[in-house]
Amino acid sequence: MSSTDLHESSKPSPQDAQQTRPSKDQLTHQAHTQATSNSHSHNSHSHNSHPNTIHPTNSHASSHDPSSHDPRFPLAVHDLTVAYHRKPVLWNVDLDIAPATLTAVVGPNGAGKSTLLKAALGLLPIAGGFVRFWGTDLKSQRNRVAYVPQRESVDWDFPVTALDVVTMGLYGRIGWLMPVRKKHRDLARHALDRVGLADFASRQIRQLSGGQQQRVFLARALAQEADLYLMDEPFAAVDAATEEAIVSLLRDLRAHGKSAVVVHHDLETVPDYFDHAILLNHRLIAYGPVDRAFTHENLRTTYGGRLTLLETAAESLASSSKPSPQR
Repeated sequence: MSSTDLHESSKPSPQDAQQTRPSKDQLTHQAHTQATSNSHSHNSHSHNSHPNTIHPTNSHASSHDPSSHDPRFPLAVHDLTVAYHRKPVLWNVDLDIAPATLTAVVGPNGAGKSTLLKAALGLLPIAGGFVRFWGTDLKSQRNRVAYVPQRESVDWDFPVTALDVVTMGLYGRIGWLMPVRKKHRDLARHALDRVGLADFASRQIRQLSGGQQQRVFLARALAQEADLYLMDEPFAAVDAATEEAIVSLLRDLRAHGKSAVVVHHDLETVPDYFDHAILLNHRLIAYGPVDRAFTHENLRTTYGGRLTLLETAAESLASSSKPSPQR
């Protein structure tokens, strides 16, 4: 049994895969049209951005230098293009994730946030560009990368315990078809303890609450002792205690030199929880430190002027810029 038994099937069928691999020339017109409609005000204000914030000025032609990516960084995404059935979902996304950082990925529904993580992990085919982990491919660095999928993508009726799920995170270390030893179970129990679920190790996962299920998957990622964590909406529909536990874990990871890239929907908490932000709407709108990238203007471009939501986020950003205790 592998950890993927608990996931929905992320890889398309062979027929679908063929349909999702059009050339960039075939996608150019579609991507240009879609990016323009989603971010109509982008070009009119990109010159106001801080120089350290990435703002692509051409949605359908790459001008990025592949050698500009620092091989010491955990993750480098170069001109990444992904399409479903010839429809571009991500177009020319180019960014780097630095060590010891917490990065939020924000954008409207359907903007390609989850696709970014899945394509980086090789769970979806890409139409162009490349992804590197510490300057090389994922295969050689797989044990250094952990993934937390969306809770909705998991079959929670699968007959396994919380401890079983966490132990799955150690299969890369144990080896396929090799026995799970006491030292592995001890590592899994320690990970459950870190998320406050030590007493639930023998509980069937279907018997856990939504927040507890999410913490089990976080524990599975922690058990891998990775250096880069890719998390798809870990805060979605969780209780306050779980949210607090996740934030604490993220900060602990950063303090130990780890990095996390987190798909996140609550704009109001971005300045409090993260130090970097990726604003995405099929293409990269902005990326950089929160105080430079997560601006009202960039949010308006990303979300297309949904003012109620944006004003709340802007107020949160403004209040976070006031002197406060160290996070």
